[in-house]
Amino acid sequence: MRKKVTVIGAGNVGATLAHRLVDKQLADVVLIDILDGIPQGKGLDLLEAGPIEGYDVRINGTNDYADTANSDIVVMTAGFPRKPGMSRDDLLKANYDVVKAAVTQAVKVSPNSILIVVTNPLDAMVQTALRVSGFPKNRVIGMAGVLDSARYRTFIAEALNVSVHDVEGMVLGGHGDTMVPVPSYTTIAGVPIAQLMPREQLDKIIDRTRKGGAEIVNLLKTGSAYYAPSSAVVQMIDAIFNDRKKILPCAAYLEGEYGIKGLFAGVPVKLGARGIEEIVQIKLTAEEQAALEKSAAAVKELVAVIGV
Repeated sequence: MRKKVTVIGAGNVGATLAHRLVDKQLADVVLIDILDGIPQGKGLDLLEAGPIEGYDVRINGTNDYADTANSDIVVMTAGFPRKPGMSRDDLLKANYDVVKAAVTQAVKVSPNSILIVVTNPLDAMVQTALRVSGFPKNRVIGMAGVLDSARYRTFIAEALNVSVHDVEGMVLGGHGDTMVPVPSYTTIAGVPIAQLMPREQLDKIIDRTRKGGAEIVNLLKTGSAYYAPSSAVVQMIDAIFNDRKKILPCAAYLEGEYGIKGLFAGVPVKLGARGIEEIVQIKLTAEEQAALEKSAAAVKELVAVIGV
């Protein structure tokens, strides 16, 4: 029997995610939204591409959570998008209500699912999902680090004119202006970044990475990123469904790891069939550890506002 993924929110991120999932034939997909006709139309359009593209999975668009029952993974993408000049934090209260309502309905009919949260501000929204669902912490995951790391690696590859396949690098911490790219674990074909790029140039790339989402928002003017975010979620789903034990930076609930307790923060985790199977603790430089703690403090302020 094929796996089943529910995507909450049929906007750009949700619809593109559904597209990537069926292209890779990772699962049957249910696309759900509060807007009547939008998920149905997009789902039918994707279904009708199957004979041409060669995928043979089910795609169902709906407004009814009953259709999402027994999902293996539920991805939360619904919420208000960022607008030019708006920070992720500005979205806090508006999207809290959206996530709370959607997760409450989804987990009633898929009590054994794994939740992946994409809605911004990410760290506060994934903490909301943990509290609302009552799920164990290994089954509630935030998508941020995979996306931020992809942006970081892209900018480094561009600057050095090398293949992105050769660039390894991680971004930890909160998904916002305090995110923490980690130079000490950044390499190009195994060569430390410090040997190939002056620190001043890397600092500019780190700054651009932190502002990566805003850069796209400002260019689009009427929306936010969706191609790279949807790819990031698919990589996580692939790791879970294929039990790859893949080490990826994700927002995980920490209980003392990295000196952070009772909060979600982006850290390296091992993703497998049970969700987060291990939080991988790496040794950071004093500067990186301080930046991670600063990022966690920013997240703590957000979750305090909404009481989660």
